[in-house]
This record gives sequence, structure tokens and C-alpha cells, in this order.
Amino acid sequence: MRPRSRSVALTLLGAAAFTLAGCQEEQVDAQAYPDLASCKDAADTGGLLTIEQCETAFAEAQQLHVETAPRYDSLAVCEEQHGEGACGSEAQQVGNGGSGSIFMPLLAGYLIGNLLGGRGMAGAQPMYRTQDGRFTTPGGTSTYSSNRGTAKLSPSAFSRPPTTVGKAPMTKTTTGTRGGFGRTGGARGFGVGG
Repeated sequence: MRPRSRSVALTLLGAAAFTLAGCQEEQVDAQAYPDLASCKDAADTGGLLTIEQCETAFAEAQQLHVETAPRYDSLAVCEEQHGEGACGSEAQQVGNGGSGSIFMPLLAGYLIGNLLGGRGMAGAQPMYRTQDGRFTTPGGTSTYSSNRGTAKLSPSAFSRPPTTVGKAPMTKTTTGTRGGFGRTGGARGFGVGG
């Protein structure tokens, strides 16, 4: 009887270890591009994505930019967070319905996730310059050293950020209390590829 109970215990222990391993989030192949042309050039030379996937991802990132980009009450506050010359009015970037008195960072690239084994796109995110010359996505929770290259990221990096359309823009006071845009996450680098 004793040998059987040991084998049952080992089986349960093995099943528990397998279950815990299965809870870890599968990594996504990610590629950052400064613009659509760079993605298409990489696709032509056997890159991570096809030209059609580049176009789809860029359109998705553009739409997210319009809906989720950080918004500020002045150009000065926006440039304080994203750098001089890295911001424009909402009216210039959104087109119809944008306000000339609200400012957003300019799109500085985009991040695309491709599921392992080429099973499709995990998503795309717009990228913005930070005040220290790095790059971040709309939520500002992670920063990246470049807007070009490859990395393995968690699928959560491609989660849809909350919309900022119609919300009160950030002010000097609100950016000061949270430590500035993009200050909450650690910096990550991209590889040389791309």
C-alpha cells in the first residue's frame, strides 16, 4: 500500500508543477519600428511580419493613438513629458473633432507583437518619446530604449490601454503627482534586429 501512495503523491506533485508552469504567460515575439516604411522594408527581407501585417498593425496603432494617447492641457506640459518638438495639438493629429487646446505626443513608432510560431498578431501599440529620449506605449507602464528592434514581451504589453478621448487632459499638477508620464515601469531594450 505504501508504494502506491508514494506514486500517487509524486503524480500529484508532477501535475501541480505542470499546472504552475502552464500559468506562466507565453512570450510574444515583438518588433518595434519607427514607421510603416521600416516595417515594409523588413518584410521584404524576410522580417517578422508580411507587408499586409505591417499595414494592419500600423492602422491599429494609429487608431489606438487617436483613442488612447496621453492628452495634456498645454504644449509646455506635453513637451515636458515627451521632449521638445515631440508634441502637437489634438486637432492636428486627430483630424475631425480634435481640440486645438489639447496636446498629444506625436507618434514616434509602433510596437507589434507576433505570436510564437507565426500564429498571428498579438496586437500593435503606438510608441511615444519620453522626456529622457526613450520610448513608451500609451499606458506609460513600460519604457523601451529604442523604437527599432526585436524583443520577447508578455502579451499584456499589447493590452488595450484606457481611452483618453473626452477625459480631462493632464496638467502640470497631475503629471507632477504621478512622477511624469511613463515613470512607473522599468526600461527594456530591443535587440539589434529590424
